[in-house]
Amino acid sequence: MSETSPSVEARLQAIEDRLAIYNLLATHPLSADTGEQALIDAIYTDDVVFDRGAGLEGARGREAMVQLVSRHEHHAAIAGGLAHFGSLPLVDLDGDTAVAVSYLALITPDPHGEPWELANHGTSQAYRIHRVLANRWTLERCGDGWRIASRTLLPTDGSGPALDLLREAGASYLQTVKARQR
Repeated sequence: MSETSPSVEARLQAIEDRLAIYNLLATHPLSADTGEQALIDAIYTDDVVFDRGAGLEGARGREAMVQLVSRHEHHAAIAGGLAHFGSLPLVDLDGDTAVAVSYLALITPDPHGEPWELANHGTSQAYRIHRVLANRWTLERCGDGWRIASRTLLPTDGSGPALDLLREAGASYLQTVKARQR
């Protein structure tokens, strides 16, 4: 093993951090689709910044996040079958901070869809993908574990900002791979 190779302890810590971040980000859809304040309190920093992009109100601070998902409009979306469907994130660890990039699809039942039967799985009237977004999460290790410090959502509509975010994540990953190969 060379002098620059991380120790077993450092490699184990990175694995534990990555798993904790995966679990943290997997909790986000649960918090959004239930509006549960306890989940929001558990996953965001006190001063979280949530940028939902142009035309949609975001939030600054954990209390503002609670208010955002406590609104009547959000609960109407939940009652309508709102499902946040997230992808596995690409995580870039840097000590007590991390950046994760993932996709998020907002899916709802389509009450006007034609009934469709799938063998051994029943009948459904179909679902509608409301939109697909690119997420950029910044995370911080706090005294009680990892928390979300900021989140930016960008529509994957072929426009520059979302593509730039995804390209940046890919470039960062390639740098990590090249560094490991040295």
